[in-house]
Amino acid sequence: MKVKLITAFAFLANFTFAQNTIKMTSNYGSKDSEIQTLIDFENIYIEQLNFEGANLKGKSYQIRLEEYVNGKLTKSSMLFDGSESDYFKIASEKDSLKFFFKLSDGRLKIFLCGNKFRSKKSYFKLADDADKYALKNFLGNKNEIQIETDKKNFIFAIITPTIHKDGSGSYCEVAQSDEKPENLGMKFKIPHYFLITLIFK
Repeated sequence: MKVKLITAFAFLANFTFAQNTIKMTSNYGSKDSEIQTLIDFENIYIEQLNFEGANLKGKSYQIRLEEYVNGKLTKSSMLFDGSESDYFKIASEKDSLKFFFKLSDGRLKIFLCGNKFRSKKSYFKLADDADKYALKNFLGNKNEIQIETDKKNFIFAIITPTIHKDGSGSYCEVAQSDEKPENLGMKFKIPHYFLITLIFK
């Protein structure tokens, strides 16, 4: 009887988790190599996030930028809030968002595109040379991940590298670590970075 109860609870937990998750995949940059070279030269990052799940329909995107200085959250800015109108509700079980980031002239510029919207352009001041920052997502080497609809999901980091004792630096080591995104600054001694978060409302 005890084994049956444990099995039943495990099944229920897995079912509940499946009901609250959405599959996320990513497409980076341009398929045209010459255009991609130009994009890289201009320090522009373009990434499309694709979402799929039965519980995606009827949800809205709420996307924020969080800024961290010396390991502490100093600013939270709304980039897009689809919950303000029913017009922005997702109409199917599949949807995509395209993110544009440009790092130049001492600032970060962000623009978002969805099937039903184009966001305003947002600007944020950089604390270091723009060429030292890079965009990383949190998929790591995975083709897809499951994200939860009822919690804040960290989807991108705009970071400077962690610097090793020999003077070498690494971006991937930071973004692909198991450390919580909000703790990256303290863990890897990164004085300034940004996180992009997504909540389905």
